[in-house]
Amino acid sequence: MTTIYKICERALWAAAETARRFAGSPVDQRDGFIHFSTAAEIEASAAKHRKGQANLVLLAVDPTMLGDALRWEESRGGVRFPHLYAALPVSAVRAAEPLPLGPDGRHVFPPLDKGAPR
Repeated sequence: MTTIYKICERALWAAAETARRFAGSPVDQRDGFIHFSTAAEIEASAAKHRKGQANLVLLAVDPTMLGDALRWEESRGGVRFPHLYAALPVSAVRAAEPLPLGPDGRHVFPPLDKGAPR
């Protein structure tokens, strides 16, 4: 089973745990869907969109729990990214891990599920 990933601010995730749902970041809300990445894409996405940001968590999400609201759509360079057109239920999150910055300013990732995307 493939895992999809979401990077979010620690405070937003804490609020989502209380609410039992994550409505997305301000960027997600502006775009009308929650942005996710696969294991193959997440580190490049972090470098591009979250460079140098602290106080982040990496959410590992079970896509089979998201139903038809999850769509795989073309984005950068024709690569298909998972987008969720609904709030993310906390019950679909397998793990929420801190995403610290290393001494080089890049995020240090835990081991990722390298399963093939859909």
